[in-house]
Amino acid sequence: MTDTQIFEADGRAIPYIDEGAGPAVVLLPAEGLDVSYLGTLATVLVEEDFRVLRVGTRRSAGEAEVTLHDLASDVVDVMDAVGITDAWVGGHAFGGAVARVVSLDHHDHVNGVLLLGVATAGDDAAEAVADFPEEARDPQAARVQGAARAAASDADWRSLADGVPVLIIQGTDDVIGTVSGGESLQNAKPDRVSVVAVDGGGYAFPYTHVGATSWAIEDYLDWD
Repeated sequence: MTDTQIFEADGRAIPYIDEGAGPAVVLLPAEGLDVSYLGTLATVLVEEDFRVLRVGTRRSAGEAEVTLHDLASDVVDVMDAVGITDAWVGGHAFGGAVARVVSLDHHDHVNGVLLLGVATAGDDAAEAVADFPEEARDPQAARVQGAARAAASDADWRSLADGVPVLIIQGTDDVIGTVSGGESLQNAKPDRVSVVAVDGGGYAFPYTHVGATSWAIEDYLDWD
């Protein structure tokens, strides 16, 4: 198992795990969780010759002032630190919201956006952490992410960067990031938003339905 490393700069401590070689995929966790629960998905993608960078949520002073834009900058800073110039940047639920802001604020670092469920401003995922292993639950991350959620504008949740392709993978039984979220984005930008359904997948589908999730990524990116 690859160990978690810490990127430290400007009073921030950002956990990350970098593994594999090949085209890069960045994965960001959902609210209240660390990156460990994405480990099986990362392992499968690494076996298919991807490089997978999992970036967690910063530890720092002044948590109440953190925004989605700050968290997006954290992702890019870690990418730069490990020598990844561009990647498909994606995330699960809240992590996908951060990924979208990365594509808006740091367009040159992003080849495409991968959304594992579509987060909305009104999501209430606090109780959903019970669907994940206890060791992946991260109350400190939840506080930082909650502050970023509270500071987010409507545009932060709704915008897609111009010209950036988007792959949405969503569970058919997800009652938090419901299928309507992906359908809405696809209807708005049908020329560059693709949607793949994970049959029977709930909110935790990137953890519980790894095979279907990884297959959708591999098939879309067409890397053999």
